[in-house]
Amino acid sequence: MKNLTLIVHADIQRALADTLHSLEQVTEFTFIQVEGHSPHEEYDPALSVRDRVIGFTPHVRVDILLMGEDVNDVLQALRAADCGLTGHGIYQVTTIEQHGLL
Repeated sequence: MKNLTLIVHADIQRALADTLHSLEQVTEFTFIQVEGHSPHEEYDPALSVRDRVIGFTPHVRVDILLMGEDVNDVLQALRAADCGLTGHGIYQVTTIEQHGLL
């Protein structure tokens, strides 16, 4: 198993959820609200006046559990999707050593 973690601008959360629901490899995912702090944020044309005033950008962390062989297909589908993700997110893939229900 792999965990695909995305950090994306909060504005695309709904469109990203719709895209993830449409992918057969994705059976579940979790959204967590996070704040983006970076000196490069001030150059982001997607920033609103609110973001500039409060000093951080609202982001969403998305955790998606996937079979290892599905990771590249899901990444390719996300890159091709028209959900506003291109240029507005980062990702990382980590190995899940163990998972289960408590």
